[in-house]
Amino acid sequence: MRPIDKIILHCSATNDDLEIDAAMIDNWHRKRGWSRIGYHFVIKRDGTLEYGRPVGDIGAHVATENSGSIGICYIGGLRNDKPCDTMTSEQEMTFIRLVHALRFTLGKLSLHGHNEFANKACPSFDVRKKYAFLI
Repeated sequence: MRPIDKIILHCSATNDDLEIDAAMIDNWHRKRGWSRIGYHFVIKRDGTLEYGRPVGDIGAHVATENSGSIGICYIGGLRNDKPCDTMTSEQEMTFIRLVHALRFTLGKLSLHGHNEFANKACPSFDVRKKYAFLI
């Protein structure tokens, strides 16, 4: 297993009324020339957890942080085409459970938003502030 020390949360940067899934994101990423979806997990609007890349494989979600991180993407992040925290309560429950499960399995992992490593709105909120209880 590769060394992993952080979890990075992303959003799909899609409006909160769209039903997007891991297969669609995989298709978008392949069209960009990637080998497959860049995230390890995708959380649909109803809270369903979908798998992307195997956790043991390096992701493609934050250029400077891929080698030591797990990328999680929640569907949404935009409302009326503007960045907005659109995470549903179902997505949030799945996310919190996933963070706990990953930490149980892999040990202490820090928690971050994509916007901490790149000049982007993604995931459309401050992860460290919203999830301070998980830090």
